[in-house]
Amino acid sequence: MRTLLKNVRYEVLPAASTEDKVLAHVPLDVVVTVTASPVKGLEPTLDLATRLAAHGYPVVPHVPARLLRGGAHVAEVVHRLREVGVDDVFVPAGDADPPAGPYEGALPVLRRLGELGSPFAGVGITGYPQRHPLIADDITIQAMWDKCAHATYIVSNLCFDPRALAEWVTRVRRRDVTLPVHVGVAGPVERTKLLAMAAKAGVGESARFLAGHASWFLRFAAPGGYSPDRLLRRSAPALTAPSAGVAGLHLFTFNQIAETERWRRGMLERLDGC
Repeated sequence: MRTLLKNVRYEVLPAASTEDKVLAHVPLDVVVTVTASPVKGLEPTLDLATRLAAHGYPVVPHVPARLLRGGAHVAEVVHRLREVGVDDVFVPAGDADPPAGPYEGALPVLRRLGELGSPFAGVGITGYPQRHPLIADDITIQAMWDKCAHATYIVSNLCFDPRALAEWVTRVRRRDVTLPVHVGVAGPVERTKLLAMAAKAGVGESARFLAGHASWFLRFAAPGGYSPDRLLRRSAPALTAPSAGVAGLHLFTFNQIAETERWRRGMLERLDGC
């Protein structure tokens, strides 16, 4: 578990204060992934990724397929990111409805990256330990299989159920999917701040966020709330097994960056003392 906590990725939202928070609290050896909003578009993501890369951070911008206007736009984004040294991207389908261009899902974008000479050393795709609110399980399973040939790792979506997480990792390996997995875990999120973040995302986007993730808020509102410590303790045997192929943790900070780093350091100190 100590290895997983050392090999973390911090997912942040491209807000006005994000750069300062990262500089103040995140060590330079921690990977920072930058989300993209269907309301605000891809530009804030690319801007923040560029600035963080200039500060020396290993940066992974999210490049949702549904925010791309077409093949020429993909080439433009690639050029812009490679020019500032970004060598890793995460390519989800995204939630923009309608899409900005011809891409409904991630696979055609991944193929386009191949046509451009596979310009990134790292390419991440999404995995779903629990049912997607809008997509049937058989479709997400087939999509992962189809995308694996074009990717270098998988990032699991948020999961609050240790058993479901362990079963998903096992199922992925049984399908002969060998890509390393970065397990998505929510940091020490305060419910009131998460609700405020959702509200600031924009009326339409906030409504989709709340509708698609109602179970999250039930978890946060339950007695004792949500604790990443408990989730990791209960998941540890499955996540640390050599056969699981878990490379590290993908921590959803919801821009509570200082709190997340403080929690991670505390966990590492406790593990060192064991």
